[in-house]
Parts: sequence; C-alpha cells; structure tokens
Amino acid sequence: MNLTQEDWIEQLEADSNAVILDVRTEQEYNDGIIASAINIDIHQGPIFISALEALDKTKSYYVYCRSGARSAKACEIMNELGFENAFNLMGGILDWNGEVVAPE
Repeated sequence: MNLTQEDWIEQLEADSNAVILDVRTEQEYNDGIIASAINIDIHQGPIFISALEALDKTKSYYVYCRSGARSAKACEIMNELGFENAFNLMGGILDWNGEVVAPE
C-alpha cells in the first residue's frame, strides 16, 4: 500500500509491531537512513526473496527506497509472499522531511 509521508509516519508511530525496511543498495544505505531501518537490497534478486522469507510475516513493514519505485515493487513482492502489512513511502528518502541518520 502506498502512503504519503504524513500517513506513513502517523501509522508507523502508532504501530507497536513496526519494522522499517530500506530496500536500497548497501552504498545508498550507508549514505544515511531513516532511524532503525534494516537494509535488504531489492537488486539482489533471489537473495532479496530469501531475506524477505526469513522475516516475521506478523509484523508491519514500512518500506522505503530513494524515490519510492523500488519500495513499491518490494511491497508487491512482499504481498505475493504473504505479508499482509507492507507500506510504501511515496517519494522515498528524496522527499523525506524527517531525520536521516548514519547506520549503526
């Protein structure tokens, strides 16, 4: 599901079962992330699918990339794999008005 930044943040903050997922490349991820995001690069094909399958499907996933295109695709894939709550950040980190932090 595509959400505006406002809706994405509002839902994320109200969700005690939330995981933030960054589907950019490792290099992009290292340039700065939305706090507490985990990185699984969508460009890794089968490795990406395997990593998704290892995730807890009962959690809610708030997914972003650079502009919102890769994360929209990631949400589609997640839905096909049986994830019921995958939310795409429209506009991606390019349009993000919140804090961007260095990965730990």
